[in-house]
Amino acid sequence: MSKHAPDTLDKPDKKKKSGKKKKSGARHRAGAPVGMTDTPEQNVPPGLDLPYRPCVGIALFNDRGEVWIGNRFGFEGAWQLPQGGIDDGETPEQAALRELHEEIGTNRATIVAHTPDWLTYDLPDHLIGKAFGGKYRGQKQKWFAMRFDGEDSDIVIATKHPEFDAWRWNDFLTLPDLIVPFKRPVYAQLVGIFKNIPQMIKQSSPAELAIDPGA
Repeated sequence: MSKHAPDTLDKPDKKKKSGKKKKSGARHRAGAPVGMTDTPEQNVPPGLDLPYRPCVGIALFNDRGEVWIGNRFGFEGAWQLPQGGIDDGETPEQAALRELHEEIGTNRATIVAHTPDWLTYDLPDHLIGKAFGGKYRGQKQKWFAMRFDGEDSDIVIATKHPEFDAWRWNDFLTLPDLIVPFKRPVYAQLVGIFKNIPQMIKQSSPAELAIDPGA
C-alpha cells in the first residue's frame, strides 16, 4: 500500500486526556485579538532557532530538453529532482555528481549551469524536530543544471538504498505542479532561473555547453 506524499508524514501524536483540567499559564488580555496572550513566545513559529541543512539539487536534462524526475520511494505522487546533503570536505559540484550517481545509478552528465545563490525552504511545522534528525528547520540548496551524456539504460534506481521507485522525463516548465506544496516555491524559483536551459541544450553540442563549475 502506498503512503501519502511526505508533507503529511510524522504528524505529532495526540496527547491522551487525563480527565483533569489544568489551569492555563497564559491569560488573554482584555481587548486583545483572539489568539494573543501574555506569553508571546507561544506564538513564535517552531524551529526558527535551527539552521538550514546545506544541500545540492540536480536538474538533469536529456537532449530533448526534458528534465529527469523521480517518485520518492514508497510515497505515491511525491515527484522530485535528485538532491542530497554535502559531505565534509566536498564542494557543491562534487556533491552534486556523487548524489546523482547514488540516486540514479550514473553520473554521466556535464554541468552546464548553477544557481547564483542558495535557494531555501522551510519544513512544515509537523516535520520540524523530526526530519533531518531534528537538527534543521529546512534546507538551503545549490542547484545544478546538467546535460545527460548517457543512455536511458544507464539509469538504475533499484540501488541498495533506493531513493526512487519510478522515474520519467518531464517538461521542465510544468515541474512545480508535481511537487509537494512546501517545496513548490523553490521549484518555481528554479524554473525561473533555468528556464532557458532546455532550449539551449536542444540547440547546442555538449562541448558548447560545458562550463567552469566554479564560475
